[in-house]
Amino acid sequence: MIGGVFIGSTNLNNNVMKKEKIKITYFFDALCGWCYGFSPIMKQIKSHYEDSVEFEIVSGGLKVANDAGPIGVVAPYIKQGAYKVVEDKCGVKFGKAFCEGTLEEGTMVLNSVPPAIALSIVKDELPDKAFEFGEILHKAIYVDGMHPENIAWYGNYAEKIGMSAASFTKKMTSKEYLEKAYLDFEKTEQNGISGFPTLVAAKSGKNIIVSRGYENFESVRSRIQDLMPL
Repeated sequence: MIGGVFIGSTNLNNNVMKKEKIKITYFFDALCGWCYGFSPIMKQIKSHYEDSVEFEIVSGGLKVANDAGPIGVVAPYIKQGAYKVVEDKCGVKFGKAFCEGTLEEGTMVLNSVPPAIALSIVKDELPDKAFEFGEILHKAIYVDGMHPENIAWYGNYAEKIGMSAASFTKKMTSKEYLEKAYLDFEKTEQNGISGFPTLVAAKSGKNIIVSRGYENFESVRSRIQDLMPL
């Protein structure tokens, strides 16, 4: 009470003035070449809005069950030049180990489940490193030529973010994280996401598509900015 006038509590005023924080979900797949191309843009977006936007990364399940198989069979378009289109459009480079090794051999099995399991482990144990690990998975496959089904490799990449390789490798065969990987796939399907990369913003109980496919930083930033509270 000041001068006969009641002054509301500071906490109440802060709650009234508090701005709504939007959440952006990045639906991606470690096997998606366009997601690899989009990785630098996603990194910029996350850095630009890290203090004002909540971010989540979700594995999409690009190649699962009957869609999984040898790269030369289920994705011949990659060797036919699709990866060069990504390079020209996005400015990324596919590594020699991939282009002259696994791609030429054509036996690498494209299976989204193992990398989704790996990302689920990181999301559970080191959530702040999830986006960084998603980028690491892209480089593991498309630069280093890692076979997605080679479970032993994942622990080595997990070490890059400070995790134990041995412990990580053991968790790769865990039923718990297999189920969490499939929960990501289900979330993707439930949100009607059919292509990657896709960014979806949640605001005021509504889901809003921010971008589908590769787009440059300014285009994505502009759409997010339109959604930001005044």
